[in-house]
Amino acid sequence: MAQEKTSRSLTGIAGIVAAATLISKVFGLVRQQAIAAAFGLGPAADAFNYAYTIPGFLLILLGGINGPFYSAVVSVLSKRRKEEAAPLVETITTLIGGMLLIVALIVVIFAPQMIDIFAPGLRLGHKDLVRAIAILQLQIMAPIALLAGLIGIGFGVLNSANKFWLPSISPLFSSITVIAGLGFLYLQLGEKISSLEYAKLGGIVLAGGVLAGAVLQWLVQVIVQARSGLGTLRLRFDFNQPGVRDVLKIMGPATFSSGMLQINLYTDLFFASLIPTIGVAAALNNASLLVQTPLGIISNMILVPLLPMFARLADPNNWDELKLRIRQGLLLSGFTMLPLGALMITLSVPIVRIVYEHGAFERRDSALVSSLLIANGIGMFVYLGRDVLVRVFYALGDGDTPFRISMINIFFNALFDYLLIKPFGAPGLVLATVTVNCSSVLMLLFLLNRKLNGLPLREWSLPFLGLIAASIAGGIASFATLELSQHYLGKEGLLILLLELCVSGVVGIAIFGIIASWIRLPEVNVFVSRLRQRFLKK
Repeated sequence: MAQEKTSRSLTGIAGIVAAATLISKVFGLVRQQAIAAAFGLGPAADAFNYAYTIPGFLLILLGGINGPFYSAVVSVLSKRRKEEAAPLVETITTLIGGMLLIVALIVVIFAPQMIDIFAPGLRLGHKDLVRAIAILQLQIMAPIALLAGLIGIGFGVLNSANKFWLPSISPLFSSITVIAGLGFLYLQLGEKISSLEYAKLGGIVLAGGVLAGAVLQWLVQVIVQARSGLGTLRLRFDFNQPGVRDVLKIMGPATFSSGMLQINLYTDLFFASLIPTIGVAAALNNASLLVQTPLGIISNMILVPLLPMFARLADPNNWDELKLRIRQGLLLSGFTMLPLGALMITLSVPIVRIVYEHGAFERRDSALVSSLLIANGIGMFVYLGRDVLVRVFYALGDGDTPFRISMINIFFNALFDYLLIKPFGAPGLVLATVTVNCSSVLMLLFLLNRKLNGLPLREWSLPFLGLIAASIAGGIASFATLELSQHYLGKEGLLILLLELCVSGVVGIAIFGIIASWIRLPEVNVFVSRLRQRFLKK
């Protein structure tokens, strides 16, 4: 495969991946809307967020693009001829599949103990139903432990053969199967059974839909692999061939490092289970999705062009220009995330009501999710700013420093969860994450300042203060516009809410843009001009 040529440019590949990722994210949001409409923040949805912790973690860690399985397979196959690929892929699949099959069986057997470890608060009397549904859902989704590894291997195999569309678009299969299952549940049984039976059966449908989506995602990959001559379902036990050792050598440490970074998620769910209110875990997921969807799209627009620039400027002779690119990345993060975060804070209620308040999702559910959305909005800039700084360390060949900081922040995340959950409740869990991200940015800046022989931090702080002031002014303007429009138009009706949200959002962005233009940041001007050129071309 090292000899295989491709006419696709890097920009073309990035465009394919970006388009497919956007489609998958849209379907993911629709899936979350369907779950909210079917169950609100009730026992079935709440239990699913606890039960999905392990399968979801494995799908991201093992089965995700850029995950350790994907990276290991791509790095090894790209150095070998195509005729060597099939035997190696079949051997790796046999070896990893056997190991993960044992993991899946362990999950089935010890599902009650795992739920109790991750969510001890579910053993409280009024959460017995949530715990029972979560255990059943985890047992149903246990085979995902096996499928996640196979999907990750498939991603690597197909990408090494220059097949990018299917791996990037295939995650939406899970969304489709879940939506289809919920539609069948509502149309056939929704009004014919009790609320308790509906919750239990709904929990089974949710878990079964996710499992069916994973199976479908894997089967489609297998078919394409076989047609491309890259391996079939054949069991092969030639574990001594060099390629196997090369894959495992990369896969093992990468899996451990990536897995450690997910501990913060478990910490949040651990403390969420201790909150007496049912639905906190589901609400955390709903609010996070509203933030992660635009954040993921914008982060790709900023990070993808900057990463190769950081790498080209890693030589000490180029550090002056590297510092300018770091400033550019941080300022663009502030220019996009600060006003967006301000709008998330001031317009949280109409945003949540428009997206989620349908079917079983009630007004009180919107109140909880909107409070979490406010907390998420506060930390949008530091989330993206941290990613920019981490990429700089990677470009400098230093992956240990970000990893060590992440390990330190696991302790701080648990500490802040414990301290902030008492005064703030569920939003305290999000504020703890925001605090940890802030500490990460500060630590990364401090160490980068030493590594690059000094950064002009005081000079950089002035435009950031201007962007913060502009964002606050935009947020106040959007909130005032919302209050005024609600006074005359009311607060009910989807079209009314949508109109008020659009008008208030436009006013807030306009005020921010006017003030930001007075700051005259060259990085922002270049970014805006490039966006204008791109849209004009389209």
